[in-house]
Formats: sequence, C-alpha cells, structure tokens
Amino acid sequence: MSQTTDLKFSNLVLLVPLSSTLILWTVLLVELRLGINLNHFGVYPRTISGLLGIFFSPFIHASIEHLYNNTIPFAVLLASLFYFYRSISWKVVGYGLLLSGVLTWIIGRPSYHIGASGMIYMLASFIFFKGVFSRHIRLIALSLFVVFVYGSMLWYIFPIQEGISWEGHLSGFLSGLFLVYMVDTVIPSEKKYEWEKEDYDEKEDEFLRHFDKDGNFIDEFGGDDQDETIRVTYHYRENDGE
Repeated sequence: MSQTTDLKFSNLVLLVPLSSTLILWTVLLVELRLGINLNHFGVYPRTISGLLGIFFSPFIHASIEHLYNNTIPFAVLLASLFYFYRSISWKVVGYGLLLSGVLTWIIGRPSYHIGASGMIYMLASFIFFKGVFSRHIRLIALSLFVVFVYGSMLWYIFPIQEGISWEGHLSGFLSGLFLVYMVDTVIPSEKKYEWEKEDYDEKEDEFLRHFDKDGNFIDEFGGDDQDETIRVTYHYRENDGE
C-alpha cells in the first residue's frame, strides 16, 4: 500500500535522532564507567548466539572515537529520513536494521561486528537512490547532499582497511537499495503554474488580459487614447483692507 510523502516538519525530526544518539552514548559511558565490554553482543556470523547482534550491535561501539565518527552522520541521515520520508520512516529503520544485520550475519568474517555504521550505510543508500528514482526536485537535492557530504564512505564497502567491518557497510548499503523498491511511497507532484497545464487558454488568463495582441499594456482607465484634463480650482478671498 502506498504511503504519502509529506514534506512537513515534525517533532520526530529532532526527537528520534537526539534520543537515538543519547542511547548510543549512554551505552558506551556505562561500559566505561563499569569497566565492562559488550562486544560479545555484536553480530557473530553464522552462530546462534550471534543472531542477538542483529538487534544489539548498532548500539555498541569499540571506543569514543568509533562512536564520535558515527554520531553526526547517523543523526543527520536519521533526521533527513524522518523529514522527507516521515510516513515510511519507521518501516525503513525497522526493516533496515533486520536486513543489514541478517546479511552481515551471513557474509561476515568470524568476528564480532559492532557499531551503527551498518545503519548509516543503509540510510545513506536509501535516501540517495530513493531521491534519484523519484525525480522530485527536493528529493534529488537531498540525494546530491548525501553524495557531497558522505560520498567518500562508498569505498568502505570494500575490504580496504583492516579492522573495519566492510561486510556490515556492504550489508547496510545493499539493504538500503533493496528497501527503495520494497517500501513504496507516493512522491508529491510538483506544483504547476497555469501556463504549464495542458488545458491552458491564454484568452482566459487574467494577467494576459491586461495586454493587447502586440504585447502592449492596456490602460484600464483609458490610456493614451483619451485626453485627460486636470482641473485645479483655487479658493481665495480678496483683501478689502488694501
């Protein structure tokens, strides 16, 4: 069933990114405060216990630097999703979390895969391809913004750096692209002016009625065809004393 894309501000645009970011930092601060390590709750491919990581891994980070690098893009992309695709935003987040986690569990190396980067790649992929395929000017502009700011992330879906879960990145990227086709939304039609419509008739145009066939402005009050006489009446009183 199609959903409507309504480009209007909602409290969720701020509430969801802020609350999600707060949860991420709270988890890491609890780890540091209590001196514990929650990495074993990450995705460990092809094991039963590793399936828990599908739900927990996005909230777990290895260090402050790791979380810091993920915070801003995660918040920005999440806010963009809830503003431009509010009616389907929860579906994209829920399905994206499951799909990217399951795919990581299937193709990943035997190691704990943690961090919100998989969700970041899913959001970036969805927002970019959805905007391009929609051919809506504002959504295309959003896609260009994603490419301009986060385009360099594309290289990290390949195994170019040791210690980075490129499998998680690739899983998120493919999940976002998949959701473009699976989660449908009705793109708002562009506003058309009267002269752009197929049934447009110049004779019925209120503005063009002020011009003649040669494009000259028609003076509703007579214009140059009538002589206008300006009369000024002076009122005065003779001074009887002089």
